[in-house]
Amino acid sequence: MERDPGPGGARRALGRLLEAVLASRGEANAVFDILAVLQSEDQEEIQEAVRACSRLFGALLERGELFVGQLPPEETVMAGSQGATRKYKMWMRHRYHSCCNCLGELLAHPSFQVKELALGTLMKFVQLEGAHPLEKPKWEGNYLFPRPLFKMVVEGLLSLEEDRSLLLSQFREYLEHDDIRYHTMQAASDVVARVANGHPEVPLIFCNNAFMLLSAVSLPRQESDISSFYVRRTELLDKWKVTHLKEHRRAFQLMWLGFLKHKLPLSICKKVLVIMHDSILPHLAQPSLMIDFLTRAYDIGGAISLLALNGLFILIHKHNLEYPDFYRKLYGLLDPSVFHVKYRARFFHLADLFLSSSHLPAYLVAAFAKRLSRLALTAPPEALLMVLPFICNLLRRHPACRVLVHRPGGPELDADPYDPGEEDPAKSRALESSLWELQALQRHYHPEVSKAASVINQVLSVPEVSLAPLLELTAFEGQGWRQQCWPRSEGAFSSTCSPACPLCCRPPWRALPMGPPFSVAKAACLEGPRGTASALGLQPGRVTAVLGSAFCWAPGVSRLWHPSRPGLGHTPAGAAPGPCLLQLASVTRE
Repeated sequence: MERDPGPGGARRALGRLLEAVLASRGEANAVFDILAVLQSEDQEEIQEAVRACSRLFGALLERGELFVGQLPPEETVMAGSQGATRKYKMWMRHRYHSCCNCLGELLAHPSFQVKELALGTLMKFVQLEGAHPLEKPKWEGNYLFPRPLFKMVVEGLLSLEEDRSLLLSQFREYLEHDDIRYHTMQAASDVVARVANGHPEVPLIFCNNAFMLLSAVSLPRQESDISSFYVRRTELLDKWKVTHLKEHRRAFQLMWLGFLKHKLPLSICKKVLVIMHDSILPHLAQPSLMIDFLTRAYDIGGAISLLALNGLFILIHKHNLEYPDFYRKLYGLLDPSVFHVKYRARFFHLADLFLSSSHLPAYLVAAFAKRLSRLALTAPPEALLMVLPFICNLLRRHPACRVLVHRPGGPELDADPYDPGEEDPAKSRALESSLWELQALQRHYHPEVSKAASVINQVLSVPEVSLAPLLELTAFEGQGWRQQCWPRSEGAFSSTCSPACPLCCRPPWRALPMGPPFSVAKAACLEGPRGTASALGLQPGRVTAVLGSAFCWAPGVSRLWHPSRPGLGHTPAGAAPGPCLLQLASVTRE
């Protein structure tokens, strides 16, 4: 192809070739020049060639100038005795296939603009080929859709070597159409099966691409909502599967089961479990078939097990699933890490539901209450403000467990009979023990924790305490924002602050709630090697967390004070004397 000089030369040259091919069949060989530009190294030329192909083959499809039916090999076409028109249509159909293959390869082009344009052109061909089928119907009213072309598009999206998240985000808009969504589920099932069977371990990049595509599929709730079709039809026949919600649900189920039956990376399992309860299970034709995946995930342990609880809860309560040793495994999930995982709120919400039945045996509820009480001794304050009401609610629901806090005429115990290392709650001997841990927490340094633990000293009220506002409680929430300073004359902190101090309670800084100034552990840490700031890693203008408290050496700060040890302190080298250091429970930047 001869390009015109100057900017836009390729566009003008391609435009002339396009007009020549559409105007006369004698200029059909110019198609080779157009297709050759699709393999150019220049990004602008490729985009112009893609646009030219879109106009060319879009017009040929609408005109009906492509061969319809089983396409013979090109060598057979040229050697045969068919008429000129039939040979032209067959030959041009082969060129159309070559164009689609080149566009499929461009889905892997380094330039996102080229990828996006190639995807849009292929989807335009899907729409036109659906409206003007290139295959003959087998019977009257036969539903025709360009499945091979569309499957090539899905294969291009589910790459094994490259993250296609941006391109998949562009493809989401097509999933709003019911026919595209239905055929996407079918094509994705085939591609996942082919890739998984051809690799002993499914590549992580492919898994991420597949999950992004599968999770973008959202089914309608009612059959009457199936009304948007990408391929325009003169009428929708009731015998077409694509018009029925139950067929969509069946395809959705096969798609997810085919993906989840393979060994997937833990990161993908987490993503699937996060959306399992609200985006997958409600749309399955048979939700109980998901039990194999959920039980495998529940047996993994850690955060994976916590996330699997949501799906298991739905199957147990709504689909009558029987899960042996469920409570034993739930009991095994209670370890110190449960207070620090990202999905803590979800776990305790579900645990509260699982332990809500009044028909649970007392020994089982007592084991959970005792395990949580023991873990509470080392839990952070924000977790304790949720766990302590959780334990008290268990005692309210199950009066037989109240002997853990009050056992009239009970024997004196020299040691706690509870066995924290026992995995079976029935053998932990929790019901023989007591919740002495709650009494110990009544002396906690955090006043709200101490107050919550003191509830057991009174008769427990019948109404339960709602855990909803406590589940998402963080270390930065509590009794409101406040700052505590102490006069230097009382052997503590100064109440005045240098204007240069970055911890002043004015934007963009704010002080957060705190309990008593220091615990014993904090004082020991502060004492360090001669109580120097360098031992604590304090630096000018830097906030440093010391066992839950935050300190900062600001340019105007001169000494680090301790309420009970006024003489403990150190002036950093090079720091100008200043009036104060603010001691805060925590600091956050807006």
